[in-house]
Amino acid sequence: MGDFKADLIVNEKVIVELKAVSTLNPAHEAQLINYLKATNIEVGLLLNFGKKPEFKRFIYDNKRKNISNDRRISVAE
Repeated sequence: MGDFKADLIVNEKVIVELKAVSTLNPAHEAQLINYLKATNIEVGLLLNFGKKPEFKRFIYDNKRKNISNDRRISVAE
């Protein structure tokens, strides 16, 4: 498993991924979803500060995650 760092974590409850691109694409969404899958955090926000500001909210319920708690490493650590 590789290491990763989210751009911002709010109260250990929300992962915020920041972008400054002309438009969001599926790779940006996949990045945030992978962060949610790998942590105990269930809510993510994808914010783009490009030509036209945009945002997307993602929820990934912990019940759907297939990794055990001892293997899960929080991005907050």
